Amino acid sequence: MSLLSGIRDRRLEAAPTRAQTIAFGASGFPTQLMTQTFSAFVVYFYVAHLAAPAEWVAIAMIAHGVLNAVLNPVVGALSDRLRTPWGRRIPWIGLGIVPLVVAFVLVWMPPELPTGGLIAWFLIVVAVYDVAFVVVVLNISALFPEIFRTTEERARGNVPRQIFGILGMVLGTALAPMLYDALGWPAMALILGVVSLGMLLWSFQAGMVERRGAVATEAPMAWGAQLRYTFTNRAFVPYVLGSLMVQTSIAIIIAAIPFYVRYSLHAAEGEASVLLGAIFAAAIPSIIGWSAFVRRTSPRTALLVAVAIFGLAVLAFLLPATVLGAALVGLGVGVGVGGLLQLLEIALSQIIDDDAARTGHRREGVYFGVNGFVVRGAVVLQAIVAAWVLNASGFDAALGDAQPDAVDGGIRIMLAVVPLGFTALAWLCFWFYPIRTRDAA
Repeated sequence: MSLLSGIRDRRLEAAPTRAQTIAFGASGFPTQLMTQTFSAFVVYFYVAHLAAPAEWVAIAMIAHGVLNAVLNPVVGALSDRLRTPWGRRIPWIGLGIVPLVVAFVLVWMPPELPTGGLIAWFLIVVAVYDVAFVVVVLNISALFPEIFRTTEERARGNVPRQIFGILGMVLGTALAPMLYDALGWPAMALILGVVSLGMLLWSFQAGMVERRGAVATEAPMAWGAQLRYTFTNRAFVPYVLGSLMVQTSIAIIIAAIPFYVRYSLHAAEGEASVLLGAIFAAAIPSIIGWSAFVRRTSPRTALLVAVAIFGLAVLAFLLPATVLGAALVGLGVGVGVGGLLQLLEIALSQIIDDDAARTGHRREGVYFGVNGFVVRGAVVLQAIVAAWVLNASGFDAALGDAQPDAVDGGIRIMLAVVPLGFTALAWLCFWFYPIRTRDAA
């Protein structure tokens, strides 16, 4: 039997095995490893090491963000409409893995070029990376509600994926600098690329499978109906708005922590890793607890509790005067973050089930794609909040550590009060989430 025919004939008939669950979840590690490395260091690499003009790199990053946002719903809709002997999602993932990893590696290995050529290289390679990333990651996400069919299965099945994802985020932040310091940027890219490729291929071969009979045989839903049913879905609208508020809160916190450590706690910049480490350290074990909690309640109830814990814990960032005290607050924040990571996709899967019951179409791609498009707005909101708070408090980078007293208060408001406001809006959105049972049907 050839490789292609083996993939074509592979179908899931019952609940996934533990081995399949772990293998599917392993995809979270390489995708988050590449995402975190790219977002944390690509601007630094091109501006500080390659001497590209900062304003041109900023424009290129804006183009990257816009392309990524637009691609999500487009690729999602195309994936839902695809009909092949190998399924809807598997062909996209299988064809996208190698271009994704190659493009990621090439981002860090530009040839000797003048400034214009360097920016052109950046734009082209990052565009390929964006397309391949959305193609692979969105279709992996769209497989989740199909592989795991009930709240019980999804609560258990999402645990490995979120834990692998957090580990990828941590290593993308911590391992990448160690590698480029010791071996250089090209070697860093090759090492991370080989690890990512190996993990993705294993996950694809051992954990990614579509269900027999999961897709109706009739023609796909018309484009106009796709949009109408998505944006008038009574469950999806409050969900996606709540998701945007949550993602904005998290983005603001991550952006504010370096300022908080240096200008409020008056500690070394590197101590920011202690706070982030505390959040991640608490998030990983809490995911298991949230898995048990949602199996005994419902996605809506669990989300309301997780958002409340997250918001109240974030508010405590107003108080600490030391890094240790802030790290203790970070542990509480991490419990809420673990809940949000675990529960958001479970709730979205429930919405997809409800939509399929009403329309007769499984439209995981569109829902994950539109959600991805909307939550990209968190980056914009985070940038607006940071600029407004820092300017209003009188922050001036030229003053170094000798900032006005108002800066400390402004940064604490940015880290604690503003995220609480967005979290309160998220809680209100999830309160109006209409599916109150464990499963949609």
